[in-house]
Amino acid sequence: MQPTSDFNAARLARSLLRRSRQGALATLMAGSGDPYCSLVNLAAHPDGSPILLISRLALHTKNILADGRVSLMVDERVEGDPLEGARIMLAGRAEEAAEAETELLRRRYLSAHPSAEAFVEFKDFSFFLIRPTGAHLVAGFGRIVDLKPEQFLTDLGGAAALLEAEAGAVAHMNDDHREAMNLYATRLLGADSADWICTGCDPDGMDMQADRKTLRLDFPERVTTGTELRKMLVRLADEARAKS
Repeated sequence: MQPTSDFNAARLARSLLRRSRQGALATLMAGSGDPYCSLVNLAAHPDGSPILLISRLALHTKNILADGRVSLMVDERVEGDPLEGARIMLAGRAEEAAEAETELLRRRYLSAHPSAEAFVEFKDFSFFLIRPTGAHLVAGFGRIVDLKPEQFLTDLGGAAALLEAEAGAVAHMNDDHREAMNLYATRLLGADSADWICTGCDPDGMDMQADRKTLRLDFPERVTTGTELRKMLVRLADEARAKS
């Protein structure tokens, strides 16, 4: 089904993947191949791919190690009828993170789930990354779209400098610019005032969180360095202050 003309499916998919903190993970039972579904916590890689922190003792992890093919469903968790909210069925392969990526995944996951810090130290827990092969977005009547990974993942090409600066930028925003974070949330995104913090930055935008609420602030232009990120955040803060 084709989307209506005013509907940006790729943008909604990117936002929903980055804002989701839980999802239903479907794996294939080792040996039989029967479907198995479980609830998992999620965070987002800078490119938007889902990050998992899971135990090797869990059945879903054993299934993944035998066959990495998975499906993940995330939804907006709207009040009332949950079928009225947008949801994504993501297909892909789950892979245990390489040692070189572990620090990045750990930082991003713990920004989204601070209470998981104790589990990171457990020997049986490891980080896994879902490499998407496609997504099926359902966002209401006339808004059902199949998407390719390049349509909803963020291109990290040429953004090595930004990724290197991200940890410092996130800490700086949370330590010194909580007022700006609240302005982004309330003036630019229409959210309620709360203790909003930054959980991650990437070339396309910034992820924000206040307790269990999450937001995605899209940038009007792509940024690839720490300097460009700083200028963008100052620009958006000025725009937010200018709004009544």
